[in-house]
Amino acid sequence: MKLFKKEDKMSSLVTANCNLLPVINRFGIRLGFKEKTIAEICTEQDVNPDFFLAIVNTYTDENYFPEQELLSFSPLLLIDYLKNTHNYYIGYVLPKIERLLTKVMETCRDNCDSLKMISSFYKKYKTELLLHLKTEDEKVFPYIVNLYKNRNRQPDQKSIAEYEDEHTNVEEKLSDLKNLVIKYLDPNYDHNAMNEFLLALFQFEKDLYDHARIEDAILVQQVIMLEEEVKTKPAQ
Repeated sequence: MKLFKKEDKMSSLVTANCNLLPVINRFGIRLGFKEKTIAEICTEQDVNPDFFLAIVNTYTDENYFPEQELLSFSPLLLIDYLKNTHNYYIGYVLPKIERLLTKVMETCRDNCDSLKMISSFYKKYKTELLLHLKTEDEKVFPYIVNLYKNRNRQPDQKSIAEYEDEHTNVEEKLSDLKNLVIKYLDPNYDHNAMNEFLLALFQFEKDLYDHARIEDAILVQQVIMLEEEVKTKPAQ
């Protein structure tokens, strides 16, 4: 798959892959690109074009993952992007999935036990996911920012490895939910409504997978290196 470059028009991203729209929005970039290039739009929006392209191309091609390039960027850039992604999940994706599930539930007739099971599983998943995002936003990200800016750790602070040990595998749970729908659902619902719901789960799963790749393979590795640097730092 073709990777995007700075001289490409920003509009080409959307026409090539409309699923990039929410990714672009996370950088504060909105539609109305005219004939401007990616470099021009990034300059106007005060966005690092190299970082933008690394992220966009990661979402474009699942075989593309510029690990060394991403590791070279400030963790503050990564955190800002990841927090915007969290806000997108909480403010848009989860409410949309809930609306679609409610729509499916309203079409059910007779025995709705399997749909009720799906609904119950989703509610538990949502609770787990929100807790995961809250922990990152309120504990993990502030820890990383302090570590990066001050190059120190407080005695009572956990290491990134300890945070990772508590990391709930939200990607696997979403896959389980999707498979429940595909394999074990009784066929007593409106299929168009159910297809909408399932497609939303597939889209969210893909986005969450790319989000986790950036978080686990890049940000965590940067923090491990920072922790090693602090550990070997001479006492003041």
